[in-house]
This record gives sequence, structure tokens and C-alpha cells, in this order.
Amino acid sequence: MVFQKPPDGGWGWVIVVVSFFTQFLCYGSPLAVGVLYLEWLDTFGEGKGKTAWVGSLANGIGLLASPVCSICVSSFGARPVAIFSGFMVAGGLMMSSFAPNIYFLYISYGIVVGLGCGLLYTATVTITCQYFDKRRGLALGLISTGSSVGLFIYAALQRELIELYGLDGCLLIVGALSLNILACGSLMRPLESYGSPPSEKSCVDKVPDQYFVYHEKEKTVEENISILEKGYVDERCVNTPDNKQDCILNKNVLSSINVNEKDTYKKKVVEQTNFCKQLAKRKWQLYLNYWEETVVLFKNKVFSALFVAILLFDIGGFPPALLMEDIARSANVNEDDYHMPLISIIGIMTAVGKLILGILADFEWVNTLYLYVTTLIMMGLALFAIPFAKSYLTLAMLSAILGFLTGNWSIFPYVTTKTVGIEKLTHAYGILMFFAGLGNSLGPPIVGWFYDWTQEYDTAFYFSGLCVSLGGFLLLLAALPCWNACAKQSSKLPPNTYSYKVA
Repeated sequence: MVFQKPPDGGWGWVIVVVSFFTQFLCYGSPLAVGVLYLEWLDTFGEGKGKTAWVGSLANGIGLLASPVCSICVSSFGARPVAIFSGFMVAGGLMMSSFAPNIYFLYISYGIVVGLGCGLLYTATVTITCQYFDKRRGLALGLISTGSSVGLFIYAALQRELIELYGLDGCLLIVGALSLNILACGSLMRPLESYGSPPSEKSCVDKVPDQYFVYHEKEKTVEENISILEKGYVDERCVNTPDNKQDCILNKNVLSSINVNEKDTYKKKVVEQTNFCKQLAKRKWQLYLNYWEETVVLFKNKVFSALFVAILLFDIGGFPPALLMEDIARSANVNEDDYHMPLISIIGIMTAVGKLILGILADFEWVNTLYLYVTTLIMMGLALFAIPFAKSYLTLAMLSAILGFLTGNWSIFPYVTTKTVGIEKLTHAYGILMFFAGLGNSLGPPIVGWFYDWTQEYDTAFYFSGLCVSLGGFLLLLAALPCWNACAKQSSKLPPNTYSYKVA
């Protein structure tokens, strides 16, 4: 299906608003899970590494299932997927309020809520990219701030709800709020295509003629049946001795017709079997084409480095959003010094970062790939500084820096689109989000295990800073002209594909 030219406005701004609130409602609790993390530590008494799996699964499982999410959005559209996912997120949060142990939370909060968030994220990003082209960076920046604003508000909201209604009541109320996703999803009107889907008749017309070899034979069988019926009637009606020869002749004709009918039936079965085999071959060819396209994507050096960078970025960059409150408690920070939760600071600065970086991506003189690399290297340096922060002020400053740099999520779809083209966005983005989900799932438990082994967070965040910095340098090296002959490859690139060059 070929979509019409993106309108860059009109109903597209409605899509931006509802996508903003969709990400606000679905990601508010999972991103602010650090508040719930402390309660789960006290309630179930499990280790920090094991408890961290709940939040990491909620934020990682949806990204791990991104290829499946992309297929769902491509097959059913953004609107049905968003409505269905709203039920998943709300139901998972409500089920979590009845969790008897940490393992139940792995399923209800980690898998059900996480998978619903992954479907919603893919739906909002895909439909926004379809409605915007020139202002795509701004649009993606606006909708991605929804999750950051949700983190900022839900961090304080969940803390207040826990104090008023307890952990179970908090999860029930947050789940009820998530039902508003259904209203947002119903407004995601799909962008009209150039041509309407082919009708049943046209689809049949496209089938090769060889599959209809038995079509005329069916008519022969029907004619034979009518002859048979006529023969039987004549045989019953005419019983005089004078017509015995005619009866014998009719019997011979009937026997020959039965033989012809059996032969025709056998040929018809053979033709139908061949038809089914051809369809199976076509389906298998589609799967082969999918994997061939995947191999072509990974032949692009920038794309290959991009998937390594996003994996390392999420292993090292995601844990602070989940564990910053526990880091402050481990550093013996006085609770009276708290003017604002550290998670809220990360959330509001992430929103600012997404918006500013999204606006910068729309300027022609800005190379979005290098902008993304810069945020990775700076985040690595900020992670190295966490072990030296021993007061609320320094932790708040680092939280603000990390939050702003985490806003590079808003330009990541933009970088992916410019790397592979809008036609392959869904395919490529699904692959990249799979590795991002793998990093999200592994990051917090690794940091928690480091703490369980060493009883301090210093070693863990040295490791995190190394991962993020390494991903940034690898992506920078892959984009340099000396590694790929840009002039030769640019002529071979498909339409709407952007080749990164040094300015």
C-alpha cells in the first residue's frame, strides 16, 4: 500500500496530541517504577537484582517484541492495536495490585504491561511518521515528551497514592487511569492511501491462468451430469421392446461418461493440489524476502553500528531512571533535603531534551547522526560521575543532565528513517527496538547484581558509563567516510535513503 504525501499538519496535529497522551498514560508508571521498586523491596524482601527485573521487564519486553509489534501495526493498523493495548496496560496494572510474590509481578507488571507499552509505542511512532515529513523531528519530539511528562507526574503521584491508599490501591487507581488510552486510540485515523485495497474480483483476476485449467472441465462435468439425468429419465420412461437397442446404447454412453467424470475429477484434484503448493511457495518466498531485506539492512555499516549503540546505550543508560532513588538512599542522603524526587527531575528534563533535540533535528545544517553520537558520549561521562555524587544537589544535577541526554529517544526514529528510508522504517525500527529492549531488560538487573556482590554502586556505574561511551564511539567510526565510499554507495541507495557524510 502506498500512502499519500504526508500532510505535515491538519489531522496530523490531532495524531500528535493523542500520541502524546497515549505515551503519557502507558509509560507513566513503568518509567516511574523506581518509586514502586522501593516498596517491592520492603514488601517481598528479595534481592535488588531480582526485584529490578520487574521494572526492567516492563520497559524492555515491549521493545524485545518490537518485530512482532511492527507486524501487528502493519497488519491491523495503529488504531486497533492502540485500543487493544490499552486493555493490556490497564489490566496488567490492576492485576499487579493482587500480586502475592515477586514472580507474579514478572508476568502481570513486567510482561503484560510491558508488551502493551511496546505495541502502543510502535503504533504512535509509525502513524506519526506517516503524517509528517518536513516536521517529523518536531512531531516525534512532541509525542515522545509524553512519556517524560508521565515520568515526572507519576513519580510524585504514585508516592502520594501509596501514602494514601497503599501499594495495592495505587496500582488499581493507576490502572483505571490507563483506560483513557482507549479514547486516544480511537482518534488515530489512518492516513488514506492512493488506491483502495483490491477487490475480491481483482484479486482473482491476478491469479495465473494455469490455476484455472479445470474451469472448463467443471462445465464438462455439469454437462455430463445433465446428460446422465436425461439418460435415466429416458430409460425409465421408455420401456417398450422396440427401444431395447436404445437402452443398451444409453448404458454404454453412461459407462463412458462415468469414466470421463472420474478422470476429470482426478485432474481437478491434481490442479487444486498444485494450486495449494504454489500458494505455499509464495508464502515461503515472503519469509525469505523478509530475511533477505534484514541482511541488506545489516550490510549498511551505519545501521549495524546503530543496533550495537542502542543495545549498549540501554544497558548503561536506563538503570539511573530506575535506581536513582535507591542510589540516594545508599549514599545516606538526608530525606529532609529532598525538594523534588530525583526521578521527577529525570522525567521533566527528559521532556525538555526530547523537545529541544527534536527541534534541532529539523534544521538542515544539523547532522542528526552526529547529534545522537554526541548525546551518547556525554551520557557516558555523566554516568562515570555518579559514584562521586554524595549529596542531593550533585545527584539532582546529574539527574538533570542524564534526563536531558536521554531525550535523544526523540531523534532516534528520525536517525533510523534517514538511514534506511521511510519504506523500511517499520522493519528496521522493529529490529533496533528488539536490541533496545534487550538492553533495557539486562541493564537494571546487572546494576542490581553488582550492588549485591560489592554492596556499592560505584563499579556498576563505571561499567554503565563504559558501555554507553563505547556505543557512541563505534557509531561515530561507522559514519566516517573512510569506512565506506559514500560517493559510490550513494548511487546504489534506494530512494528516500540518506547517506551520512561529514559536513
